[in-house]
Amino acid sequence: MTENQSSSKKAFILIPLLMAVALAAGIFLGTFYIPAGGISDPVVENSNKFNTILEFIEDKYVDSVDHDLLIESSIEGMITKLDPHSAYIPARDLEGVNEQLEGNFGGIGIRFLVHDDTLVATHVLAGSPSENAGMQPGDRILEVDDTVITNIGLSTERVMSLLKGKEGSKVKVKIYRAGVTKDLNITRGTIPVSSIDAYLMLNKEVGFIKLNSFTYNAGEEFNAAATDLKSKGMKKLIFDLRNNGGGSMSAATDIADEFLESGKLIVYTEGRKSKREDYYSTARGILEDVEVIVLINSLSASASEIVAGAIQDNDRGLVMGRRSFGKGLVQTQEEFTDGSALRLTISRYYTPTGRSIQKPYGEGVDYENDYYDRFESGELMNEDSIKWDESLKYTTPAGRTVYGGGGIYPDVFIPNDTAGASYYLSELYYESVFNHFAIKFLDKKRATLTNFDKYLKGFVVTEQMFNEFISYAATLGVAQKPKDIAVSKNVIKNRIKAEFARHVWNDNGYYAVYLDDDLDVQRALQEFAKGTSISELLGK
Repeated sequence: MTENQSSSKKAFILIPLLMAVALAAGIFLGTFYIPAGGISDPVVENSNKFNTILEFIEDKYVDSVDHDLLIESSIEGMITKLDPHSAYIPARDLEGVNEQLEGNFGGIGIRFLVHDDTLVATHVLAGSPSENAGMQPGDRILEVDDTVITNIGLSTERVMSLLKGKEGSKVKVKIYRAGVTKDLNITRGTIPVSSIDAYLMLNKEVGFIKLNSFTYNAGEEFNAAATDLKSKGMKKLIFDLRNNGGGSMSAATDIADEFLESGKLIVYTEGRKSKREDYYSTARGILEDVEVIVLINSLSASASEIVAGAIQDNDRGLVMGRRSFGKGLVQTQEEFTDGSALRLTISRYYTPTGRSIQKPYGEGVDYENDYYDRFESGELMNEDSIKWDESLKYTTPAGRTVYGGGGIYPDVFIPNDTAGASYYLSELYYESVFNHFAIKFLDKKRATLTNFDKYLKGFVVTEQMFNEFISYAATLGVAQKPKDIAVSKNVIKNRIKAEFARHVWNDNGYYAVYLDDDLDVQRALQEFAKGTSISELLGK
């Protein structure tokens, strides 16, 4: 293996690893279903044994013990014997976990990056408390409530603790902009966390929506995005569920409903103590006349798989990409008076043809490292390496064969995109070099970037700018690797232009640039361009 091949393989492993870490919370959320009613009567059998052991430890153990820690550790140990998605959530973590599903939190409404030991507002959300107080993208935040926060090794957690807070509470920040400092008094508000990263028209007919999670608000947000795209002439849609770890099952059924005519089964759930419950589409779908391709990959989980499965099993559209995560378990959450909660698996969900897509778990199964098993087996690159379980074969109404167990299998396999991959490129992502470089560039050039269409068509990352980027990356600790740089050059140029666009025109700007270099999206566009309708491809 050459040095460059070895480097590319490392990068291929590292990039998904970074992605997996970032998305771990999403997959942890999974499909989330809350039935009516509160906590049931506690089971008391063997509770005396537990209490006796606990008292014996506290009375006789050689060192002092933390009573609460012992109890929480015991609970966590018990839960780990169940399934990978049941979980005990300590009180200290519950607020953050709930925020991810609720899609909002109390704060000031900025995105930020610690750049040159200073907190920079990279984006100021429209209509947010920060915008109302006069903050602008690129502002440096020097103080929060008279506490100096420069040159102190700020962490993201520390920043969040300073700026987040209850709606209506106040915070004073000192900002620096173009040589001038200014105090801003900000009243915190409820800040929405959008479930949609981007939505835009890719050409006159094809729209694109990327959903990052299924929050409680995802259905409404998806409907608004789809309505806007239809008003712009959308007749075909690429719906991107890659790296979407799931969330609320009700959001999943709401979104699937938009594509299906009335009376179609979307999903059903059933468990040992939970009777079967069916979820059907209604007459409200606004995308029933729009052709759809759903993109999935190995990190598309749970609610993402409900939507993909409903589209596939109802012969409504094509699913393209790579085999999805394989989470077919449904959890309920019960909260306790001390602020902690139990998230317990109570049933499985099944796609309309009756498939359970839950991958194996339990004793002897390396559940968490399944992705790397797929990589080692070659499944991410070669469709022939996918292992089908012939005993879990199902048939759609149009007569197509689909498989259960281990995720949703795509109708059209697309190999993982390794074009331009290198260990050097992975380091650039890990060190946020594109983001830091955008801040430096826009400090001088932001005022010149006012017309997005002109930027999209005419802005070019020159050789000089590219070389400046490589030199700047070295100052952030990313050592130059000439062979890797040559391999990744075109990707790096695309990401530089895309990151500039994100800082000025938000995520829609980023994706308008980035998608030109996205293998999965370009393959989906080719499918639409064939001139054969999706219905014909599905045999309807």
